[in-house]
Amino acid sequence: MKVLVTGGAGYIGSILCGLLVENGYTVTCLDRLFFGMDSIRDIADKITIAKDDIRWFKPEVLNGIDAVFDLASLSNDPSGELDPQKTLAINYKGRVRVAKLSKKKGVKKYVLASTCSVYGFQEGILTEKSSLNPLTTYAKANTLAEKEVLPLADKSFSVTALRQATVYGYSPRMRFDLAINGMVLGFYKKGKIPIMKDGKQWRPFVHVRDTANAFIKVLEAEQELVSGQVFNVGSNQQNVQIFDLAKLVAESINMPFNYEWYGSPDHRSYRVSFDKIKKILKFETKCTPREGAKEVFEALRDGKLNADDPRTITVQWYKHMLEMHSLIKNIEIKGVII
Repeated sequence: MKVLVTGGAGYIGSILCGLLVENGYTVTCLDRLFFGMDSIRDIADKITIAKDDIRWFKPEVLNGIDAVFDLASLSNDPSGELDPQKTLAINYKGRVRVAKLSKKKGVKKYVLASTCSVYGFQEGILTEKSSLNPLTTYAKANTLAEKEVLPLADKSFSVTALRQATVYGYSPRMRFDLAINGMVLGFYKKGKIPIMKDGKQWRPFVHVRDTANAFIKVLEAEQELVSGQVFNVGSNQQNVQIFDLAKLVAESINMPFNYEWYGSPDHRSYRVSFDKIKKILKFETKCTPREGAKEVFEALRDGKLNADDPRTITVQWYKHMLEMHSLIKNIEIKGVII
């Protein structure tokens, strides 16, 4: 079976591509490669790499593809606010384009990588049937994408949306702008963790390999079980308040619990039920935040990860690229050949 992964060189995508290869699938990775190729270098000779953008790649890329995992996006809330219109163009319109082209090209399954952040701020335990309250451009783009791609489902074209909990754990395309990973980095570099006020906000969490496996669960499931469906991806046991999470991370890596507050009170807070994906797809998470934090800390300690790599903070890297783009344009305007 041939699978196309958009954003396949990203934090989740690189892990997903590796797992697909391990499971015998033929993989095409479509990615702009803004963060380079290091994340997929070990499997580069085993997959097809299409360096392109979901907004304008040629439809022929989808020829012969059986399933599409659509992960390409400007990821996380701060990055989404750098240029809200561009975020909507990529995370919403771009992915709708992928879904419609997939259907036109005869792809059998399309899976949208969405997020639990679409729930925003709500009390109680939220299910896939709960109302949505997206508070950021990133969350709004995912909400709009879900609403437009899910109705495309029919007997020959399966569409599924996976609302992922906040992801953590080691990836070859590492991100330290995610809660658990960022906490580990704070302890590693400074011996203390900055915690966004007021620490009482709830978040659900899931390890990067676990969420990648959820995509494969959908791929291997019968169409009638997943087509037109939304699944929250995570574990009921991994709904945690941020302050308690910081203490857990400190314990897991044997660090004194030193912290400092930063920012205004976080307006996002939600607890999520993951009963549906467990019941229908028999999906179970294998990793805990404690294990994931230890994994990341050991990767830093052993030099597997570079604590100062600017690419690991997504919004900073995007800002860097924007500055470089402006510099190049300025040079071109002055008539200098580079």
